Amino acid sequence: MIELWHCPDARSFRALWTLEEMALPYRLHLLPFPPRLRAPEYLEENPIGTIPLLVDGATRMTESAAIVEYLATRHGPSPLAVAPDEADYGAWLDWLHRGEATLTFPQTLVLRYRRLEPPERRLPQAADDYAQWFGSRLKAVDRALADGRAWLCAGRFTGADISVGYALLLARTLHLDERWSDEIRRYWDRVSTRPGFLRAKAAQGEAA
Repeated sequence: MIELWHCPDARSFRALWTLEEMALPYRLHLLPFPPRLRAPEYLEENPIGTIPLLVDGATRMTESAAIVEYLATRHGPSPLAVAPDEADYGAWLDWLHRGEATLTFPQTLVLRYRRLEPPERRLPQAADDYAQWFGSRLKAVDRALADGRAWLCAGRFTGADISVGYALLLARTLHLDERWSDEIRRYWDRVSTRPGFLRAKAAQGEAA
């Protein structure tokens, strides 16, 4: 059985959401955040202490966007994956990784320098700069949803929407949603009301 080590609403939510969208059986290990400090025994499973960790037989993965791709392709066929012979295959891969590298990364610095560091080590200017960086990168999401498109690529909900949807979930946690466009707010409403998203939320609540 697939095993997932997860902190509520952390990057590992991408993996949990994908598991629920695909109705795959899994075992969930819920940890406090950050686990490397608050659950040091986790370092025996993942020496660098990051979340997520997904174990599927001999496969061990710690990159959240890669896990979405892995599950959708290895355990498919699934509409979450876009095949190489589909026109939007490149766009799908790009959005999968953009959700993490471009949209989530700056938010982790906002989180660190506004909340996680002790007061004397917080850097309000750096946090504000990265918050602005995140906001400017959202313009690409607006463009992708132009002309009334519901999803980012391939004309359907895919793993790309899970990757970017998680970045929006984190933005709401950090109160970075105040300047969202109407188009992004409508997109967030679509992704956050999907049954798979709601089941993932419920699963982490039950595990807690």
